[in-house]
Amino acid sequence: ALYAVKVRAEAMQAASEAVPSGMLSVMGRPETNYKFACLEARKHCESLGIESPVCTVSNYLFPDSRVIAGHLQALEYLQQNARKYYFTRTKMLPVSGAFHTRLMEPAVEPLAEVLKSIEIQQPLLCVYSNVDGKKYMHSKHIRKLLVKQVVSPVLWEQTMHSVYERKQGTEFPYTYEVGPGNQLGAILRKCNLKAWKQYKHVDALEDDEAAET
Repeated sequence: ALYAVKVRAEAMQAASEAVPSGMLSVMGRPETNYKFACLEARKHCESLGIESPVCTVSNYLFPDSRVIAGHLQALEYLQQNARKYYFTRTKMLPVSGAFHTRLMEPAVEPLAEVLKSIEIQQPLLCVYSNVDGKKYMHSKHIRKLLVKQVVSPVLWEQTMHSVYERKQGTEFPYTYEVGPGNQLGAILRKCNLKAWKQYKHVDALEDDEAAET
C-alpha cells in the first residue's frame, strides 16, 4: 500500500510540473455560484490563449466552503474578482498542482498499473470513498474508485452526510479524530452539529507524554 502511495505521489508530482496550476480555498455565501465563477475563469484563460483551460471545484469541504483547482491564471482571476462572485475569502493553498482535476490524468495509468499488483480485500469495517460518498463494496470497486479519485473532486461534505445518516431519534456514534490538529472535527461541526457533539480529538502524542510522566 505504501509503495502504491509512493507511485501515486510521484505520478501526480510529474503531472503538476507539466502545467502551472494550483488550488484556491474559497469561502462563499449561499448565493455564491461556484460553477459560474469557474466558467468565467476558464473563458478568461481562453482569452489569454490557453487551450482547454481547467478551473473546477476539486473539494467540497462543508457548506459555503470549496477548493477550486486549475490553471494558475484562472485562480488569479477568481482572486481578483472575488467580490463579483460573492467570495468572502480566498487563499492559495501551498500545493504544487491542481489535484483532483483532469490535469492529473497522466497519473491515472501509473496508479492503475501498481494497483493491479496489490491484493485488495473487502474491508471488514465500513470504508467510504470520497469519490461518490458511498461505501466501498469489493476489491474491483476499490481499485476503480482509487484510480478515479485522482481526477475527481473530493466529496467530503457529501461523505459526512452519508457516514452520519441516521433515522430520527437514533443516537449518533462517537467520533474520534486521531493525530495532530482538529480540522476534520471543525468540518464535522459545520456539516452536522449533532454528530459533532459526540466528537473527541485524540492527540497522537498523548500516550507518549503520559508514559513519560
